[in-house]
Amino acid sequence: MAGPLAGIRIVEFAGIGPGPFCGMMLADHGAEVIRIDRASGSRGGSQPVTSKDVLARGRKSIAINLKSAEGVALARKLCGSADGIIEGFRPGVMERLGLGPDELLADHPRLVYGRMTGWGQTGPYAPWAGHDINYIALAGALAHFGRAGGKPTPPINMVGDFGGGGMMLAFGMTAALLNVARGGQGQVIDCAMTDGTAVLMSMMHGMKAMGVWSEELGANMLDTGAHFYDTYETADGKFVSIGSIEPQFYAELRRIAGLAEDTDFDAQHDRKGWPALKDKLAALFRTKTRDEWDALMEHTDVCYAPVLTMGEAVEHPHNKARGTFVDVGGAMQPAPAPRYSGTATATPEPAPMPGDQTEEVLGALGLGAEEIAGLREAGTVA
Repeated sequence: MAGPLAGIRIVEFAGIGPGPFCGMMLADHGAEVIRIDRASGSRGGSQPVTSKDVLARGRKSIAINLKSAEGVALARKLCGSADGIIEGFRPGVMERLGLGPDELLADHPRLVYGRMTGWGQTGPYAPWAGHDINYIALAGALAHFGRAGGKPTPPINMVGDFGGGGMMLAFGMTAALLNVARGGQGQVIDCAMTDGTAVLMSMMHGMKAMGVWSEELGANMLDTGAHFYDTYETADGKFVSIGSIEPQFYAELRRIAGLAEDTDFDAQHDRKGWPALKDKLAALFRTKTRDEWDALMEHTDVCYAPVLTMGEAVEHPHNKARGTFVDVGGAMQPAPAPRYSGTATATPEPAPMPGDQTEEVLGALGLGAEEIAGLREAGTVA
């Protein structure tokens, strides 16, 4: 394995969304991630099981029937060989299986036990179901996504599931593993998407405390309130993004857009004038196609970029030059990030099918061919 986490073994109990994203992050950066899939072959959720599942890439898969005592014992043995585990079940599920922190840390005191939930392991909401939209709502983030006069708009499920959830757990796992490497003991990481989302809102809380952030939707510089920080439609029905916050960048926007002499744009931070200036810019950007604005504003300090779809982003020259996207098993997908100068990551392997590496993993645990065949015959593994 390539990457700075090479030599680390993580056992991942299969789930959907933020748990697999955490597993992907750890695998992308060199950890050996062994996913315990269901013996039925399902991973839960509505997505099909396919090798093109980006969140499942770079793993080894063993399919275990955790409804059997033998399967639980096998999973416990596998966890005993690991540096860390990640699970995303409701609070109490792992304990009922006999795979909770008390059991696994007793087996292996240096184990890092990562738990991913929406509401956390404790608190009044902890036992109940939810999804990204609910977690970011309760954390005080969703109320601030949207335009003035509209309603809060979920930013797909990037904030709760992936930013405040999966990536936060990957950070927590790495921090706890570093602590163990320095002589510390294993521990449990309670990663709640509500907590992680609240952390992502730190700057806004600071701005609110300083009196420069309004809780009114779409009234602030960064939430589409300002004319110099927004998206605009072009003549061909596409969109461009403008982020000309600093005065020198704002001056460059005015120069290139032909607005240098328009005194209406002089008072950049006068909020009373923002709606009228936004209307002016909207009319201006509709006079040219996106490609024409690219020709004028790309490679300048306007703080400009075309608004690209996923398919367009894969083909953009900047992303191609950096290798931002890679072909994994015939599917273009994001490359591992960030980059390292001394422990470069490798192109990920496609997602395995449930149980693809069952024999390999069991063999590494010391089980012989006859034992593995017996487990298959009993339905303990698949």
